[in-house]
Amino acid sequence: MPVPTASDTIRILVATDSHVGYNERDHIRGDDSWKSFHEVMCLAKERDVDMVLLGGDLFHENKPSRKSMYQVMRSLRMNCLGEKPCELEVLSDMSENFQGAFNHVNYEDPDINVSIPVFSIHGNHDDPSGEGHFAALDLLQVSGLVNYFGRTPESDNIQIKPVLLQKGNTKLALYGMSNVRDERLFRTFRDGKVKFFQPGTQKQDWFNLMTVHQNHHAYTETGFLPENFLPSFLDLVVWGHEHECLIDPKYNPEMNFHVMQPGSSVATSLMPGEAVAKHVAIVSVTGRDFKVEPIRLKTVRSFAMKEIVLSEEKDIKKLARKDDHRAELTRHLITVVDELIEQAKAEWRETQDDDDPDEDAPKPLIRLRVEYSAPGGGNYDCENPQRFSNRFVEKVANVNDVIQFYRKKSSGSRQTKDAANMPEDSVLAQLAIDSVRIEKLVREFLQAQKLTILPQNSFGDAVSQFVDKDDRHAMETFVQYSLKSQVKHLMDVDKVDEDDLLNMVDQYRSKQEQLFAAGELKRVRRAKIRPKPDGWNSDFDGSWEDQPGAILFSDNDAQEDEDEAASVVAAPRGRGKTAGTKKAAAPAKKAAPAKGGRGKKKVVEQSEEEDEDNDILMVDSDGEESQLFVQPAAPKRAAQKAAARKASPIKRAPAPRGSGRATGNAAGKSQAKLNFSQPNFSQPRRQANGTSTKMQAVHDEISDEDEAFEPAPSTATVRSTRSKR
Repeated sequence: MPVPTASDTIRILVATDSHVGYNERDHIRGDDSWKSFHEVMCLAKERDVDMVLLGGDLFHENKPSRKSMYQVMRSLRMNCLGEKPCELEVLSDMSENFQGAFNHVNYEDPDINVSIPVFSIHGNHDDPSGEGHFAALDLLQVSGLVNYFGRTPESDNIQIKPVLLQKGNTKLALYGMSNVRDERLFRTFRDGKVKFFQPGTQKQDWFNLMTVHQNHHAYTETGFLPENFLPSFLDLVVWGHEHECLIDPKYNPEMNFHVMQPGSSVATSLMPGEAVAKHVAIVSVTGRDFKVEPIRLKTVRSFAMKEIVLSEEKDIKKLARKDDHRAELTRHLITVVDELIEQAKAEWRETQDDDDPDEDAPKPLIRLRVEYSAPGGGNYDCENPQRFSNRFVEKVANVNDVIQFYRKKSSGSRQTKDAANMPEDSVLAQLAIDSVRIEKLVREFLQAQKLTILPQNSFGDAVSQFVDKDDRHAMETFVQYSLKSQVKHLMDVDKVDEDDLLNMVDQYRSKQEQLFAAGELKRVRRAKIRPKPDGWNSDFDGSWEDQPGAILFSDNDAQEDEDEAASVVAAPRGRGKTAGTKKAAAPAKKAAPAKGGRGKKKVVEQSEEEDEDNDILMVDSDGEESQLFVQPAAPKRAAQKAAARKASPIKRAPAPRGSGRATGNAAGKSQAKLNFSQPNFSQPRRQANGTSTKMQAVHDEISDEDEAFEPAPSTATVRSTRSKR
């Protein structure tokens, strides 16, 4: 075996959770996120790495601002484009890894000079949403700046296929799994619906690297991704989503792979995990071996945190029984905060070069948590937290939340749920708005007041969609869905006793909560919006999406709208208005009755016959070999049909008669009417099974198979159909 050299080493800069755009409206901290990201990209260029791997949450929001998008694109263009050739060779079928109009890696695009490719998955903050299910990373991919991989279009059936890269004698299998709701992903793994694929040749020569973006710790029973759910053939797992920096890989002896947690590059909450020094790492892979070089970030704002218990402080313990001690207590806390400020400045100086002036040091983040439970029935008179924090306006960056007061959780019994409106003080203290998820905040508040109809955990999820995803109709859609589901359940019951009505409602609500917690109840999908009326003026009438009538709460509403749109043809103004009736539109529906999608099948059969790539043979985690990155061979029946089609001449569909038939029929009964409207071939046509298909042009080529033509309906059938309408 040849001795590996530098030409055989793949150098990867690893970073996660950049959260570009976090708190960008703050006049002090607004530029922190993109400055840290820019430093990461500058490191990639300075260290001359082969590629950059981002582990999700590049943006803090799934709809980033123009400023955030500009800064990210600027950094990528400045550091990743250039004339230096990329030495990585792609061995897998790129169309299986990269979807969209440009389904290949950007450095193989002949129109773009990419020297350092960036591979990224999406996280829970920048996940796809809205019409078309696009993510912010799709914009970066279509612009040729990022390779967006690891998509999870089906959360109940996940197939993870690696990007196969090679440099010299080193082969890298890059796996990626973008964020999926933790409870649902737990159930999908438990049910065996997650399948990993491996190269079918030279399995032992591939270094298997994977990046995920999930909860690493068991916050709830199913709200995390256990490491033993991942396959044991992996060599290194880059774990995103957790913000605490654990840059040194930890070995898992059970699964025989290492786990690295780079953490975030900007502090998004004032918690102990964020106070750890921020790092990125360069992972050098040579053959099946790897080594890690941690690099501390210099542009990250310093953060110092401390927690004290007043009852354990020697000078403060006696103040609990003393009157008018607020001033003395405040002076003591000010001294503690000043010490934290000096500590943060010292940490900043350690990370900077010797020639950097001290006056350029940014204002630090300071958090002092104070437990103020007084022993022996005493009391501590504490100053208002915001007033106390404002004393450090010129010294700290977080001028409104420097201090946080909280009490120990009382051991006594809580009040009855009927009388309780707020959770305990200790819970409120721990539920800081900068460190808690919306679902947890709602759950703590709803524990004090029982819901009768609406499921509690689904309610919290709807609030999260409203706040985090900017879904303005999330709450309204959730309430409508819950009420409709509850009513349907009661209507299905044969006999309902009025005395047991509330019990049945409560039982169904509890069942819905259990299903949602187990991941078996799908999240209420985003509300559909009706098309905006032609006469709607957003400047005068307001936004159409904000109107109650714009929401489609069920598929039946959408079905009715489509039926109405398909049956009515727009008519011109004036005297010819009567021509736009349903009778005039009927002949357009009869045109080419046998066109139902046969052309598409023909295209698929041809692509199956012609697709003969020589990509690497892949096998799944169960050991079954399959040409995964190539379309499967066409079935025998399809091949026979294709051969018959080649042997027979191409036929064309007869031209349908125009709408003059209906006009002529009407002329026999009344005065003839001029119809100025043209048959709308793009208008959807309703089939007997309720599905809609678009009209095909009469000159399109169709197959001459027996199944491609349907017998013309008899006259009696047509008449009976019209009578039913």
